[in-house]
Amino acid sequence: MARRPETPDTPIVENIIDVDVSNEMQNSFLEYAYSVIYSRALPDARDGLKPVQRRILFTMYEMGLRPDKGHVKSARVVGEVMGKLHPHGDSAIYDAMVRMAQHWSFRLPMVDGHGNFGSLDDGPAAYRYTEARLAQSAMAMTESLDEDVVDMVPNYDGREHEPEVLPSAIPALLVNGAAGIAVGMATNIPPHNLSEVVAAARHLLKHPKATVADLMNHLPGPDLPGGGIVVGLDGIREAYVDGRGSFKIRASARVENVTARKQALVITELPYNVGPERVIEKIKDGVNSKKLQGISDVADLSDGDKGLQLVIELKSGFNPQAVLESLYKHTPLEDQFSINAVALVEGKPQTLGVKEMLRVFLDHRIQVIRRRSEFRLRKAEDRMHLVAGLLIAILDIDKVIKVIRASDDTAAAREKLMSTFKLSEIQTNYILEMPLRRLTKFSKIELENEKAELQKTISALKKILSSEAAINSLVSEELAAIAKTHGTPRRTVLQEADSSLVTTHDFEIVDDPTIVMLSINGLLARFTNEAKPNVGSRSKNDLVISSLVTTARSEIGILTNHGRVHRVNVVEIPALAANSSSLSLKGGGALKEFILLEKNEIALGVVPILDDSVIAVGTRNGIVKRITPAEPPKASTWDLINLDLKDEVVGFGITTDKTDQLVFITNNAQLLKFDASRVRPQGRNAGGMAGIKLDAKDFVIGFYVASEDAFVATISQSSTSLPGTETGSLKFTKLSEYPQKGRATGGVRCHAFRKGEDGLRIGFVGEGNPRATASGGNPVDPQFELSKRDASGVAQSVAITAIAGQFAHE
Repeated sequence: MARRPETPDTPIVENIIDVDVSNEMQNSFLEYAYSVIYSRALPDARDGLKPVQRRILFTMYEMGLRPDKGHVKSARVVGEVMGKLHPHGDSAIYDAMVRMAQHWSFRLPMVDGHGNFGSLDDGPAAYRYTEARLAQSAMAMTESLDEDVVDMVPNYDGREHEPEVLPSAIPALLVNGAAGIAVGMATNIPPHNLSEVVAAARHLLKHPKATVADLMNHLPGPDLPGGGIVVGLDGIREAYVDGRGSFKIRASARVENVTARKQALVITELPYNVGPERVIEKIKDGVNSKKLQGISDVADLSDGDKGLQLVIELKSGFNPQAVLESLYKHTPLEDQFSINAVALVEGKPQTLGVKEMLRVFLDHRIQVIRRRSEFRLRKAEDRMHLVAGLLIAILDIDKVIKVIRASDDTAAAREKLMSTFKLSEIQTNYILEMPLRRLTKFSKIELENEKAELQKTISALKKILSSEAAINSLVSEELAAIAKTHGTPRRTVLQEADSSLVTTHDFEIVDDPTIVMLSINGLLARFTNEAKPNVGSRSKNDLVISSLVTTARSEIGILTNHGRVHRVNVVEIPALAANSSSLSLKGGGALKEFILLEKNEIALGVVPILDDSVIAVGTRNGIVKRITPAEPPKASTWDLINLDLKDEVVGFGITTDKTDQLVFITNNAQLLKFDASRVRPQGRNAGGMAGIKLDAKDFVIGFYVASEDAFVATISQSSTSLPGTETGSLKFTKLSEYPQKGRATGGVRCHAFRKGEDGLRIGFVGEGNPRATASGGNPVDPQFELSKRDASGVAQSVAITAIAGQFAHE
């Protein structure tokens, strides 16, 4: 409707246009739906980012907010993003930036936040109070943006340009996941471990026809920022195949003694995006409604040093595992995650399986590296052209100057130089525009050296661009470097099936003979002596590294590399039914459910704490100690050895006889064995004594207590190889082949290195049939052939990561 009054007395002329309301509503709704789907809610499958996230990272990159620069006010970043690229409101931009800075939201945060960026239960401070800059990982997302690797498109008003997609050297769609609700569709992708995603991507790059099952050998499941336990992998397998599935996440809990007679459940990890305040509220509601029994109090003792510590005190006489099962049922300590992997592929929303997500990312990286190489080739060829012109001019610099001085103007000088020296117009202009002082400063040797380097660069770039295999190799190498730089250990434990933690709701449990076993991936389980496991077929992650015969109502210790023993009640360990044809700890409890490990603390095995056993330990720096049997402290943890600051325990064993052999193996392939009787027992506070003499750069990789019937397994390595890729040579030798030497001596050679090998990666001493595992937890049964002690071993086809022997009760 238009009105245009000409004079105050002129009547208003109206122009009314009739519009069909249904058509108008339909068109407007389609425009709105298109905007939400493509410009706000769904991530691009190539860089894994929504438009607002991409614009935040690009703007901060343009502002120069590098990790080595100072933080700036978040309000400044929000203003720049909103004014130039994302006109959808400051709150939406700030919320997206906050999530990218929260370590409990993103598995690999992209923004380095300074100030109050909130918590699982509370929101962040306003953007005028917080500061931000790019995290180190964001540099890998924006790397090479200035090398024409992606298309730049106009912003909303055409005054600025922004990247259509980021170069993204990190597979962020899987690593950080995504969540968003569009019109008629939604996406919900869980975070994963960067190292595992990279391993799967490299495998797919090398084997394009790999199946989802093959990829799951490298990428077994989600790895959530807050840890926890994923129960049941069937839903994950379904989602990895067709993009839709679900799984349960449980909190990690352990049982602790609050007082001499009172126990408590200590929650150390919660399900994804579940806060402690929400859990406490649900627990109180459950207690008041009588749905939860056996709980006397609940307190949040979390702090910056210890992390999450949600303590649920129990009433006397209640089975902690039964209470925990009830908490899983009635509170957010167990949550459901539904996977709906929807992302934009070539501008269209698609539901993707894990193979498709990895394929889209790899195709994007191949395109980025191709465009980057083409850009660098053009730059190198352009520079080569200029250098060639300078070399011509520098040979007769006096004549060049004379020609320029004799010319009436620039155009005349250009024509004379081009005709006299056979230069191109580009070369001539470069010489004319260069100050005389710079032209005379060049030397022929410097220019020829630069020309030679440029020729090498051009040749290398052409070689890359002419070969698809070369580009794929470069993609794989860069991915490996990203994983090495930004990769972190897995935080979430994966359990195959929903096995109940409770075998009986009776508090009194019969004190039957029991075998406790610890596997390579940190699963702890117990078996009755009547149902002890037999070694038959192998299953993934089945390698048992430690075993102990005890009773169901006794206590055992978990010995770690920090020289500490953690007390564990055997009754709290999940009881499994032994399989007569295979050895498996599936259904066992994750170690972090029972003990709290410090940073870089690793469990070495299970030890007795209430009998007369003498425990021998050996350290990385070559110290040996036998610990006097004594009543253990009442504390939940205590030290077995007083370690130096840069030392750690590398192995242990129970010495039942003075004729037991103590064996050290070093990285430099030295083996020393001597009688246990040569080491006098000491108390817990002692620091031990010299066990093996080490050279300056050598260290111990293995310490064992063994009999003369044991075998020695060694695997060599090359220090120049990437971790996880070195297969090395494996050698088995009878321990009796090695002579005894005195304590604190250097030992004897135990492995002859092949060409390119410079050290040992694994040194193991054990009995029975050797078992092994490779990267990804896949079982390996090495060929057990004995060699001489100075042999070089047999080259392996897979990278073995751990070896174990057979326990006497198997």
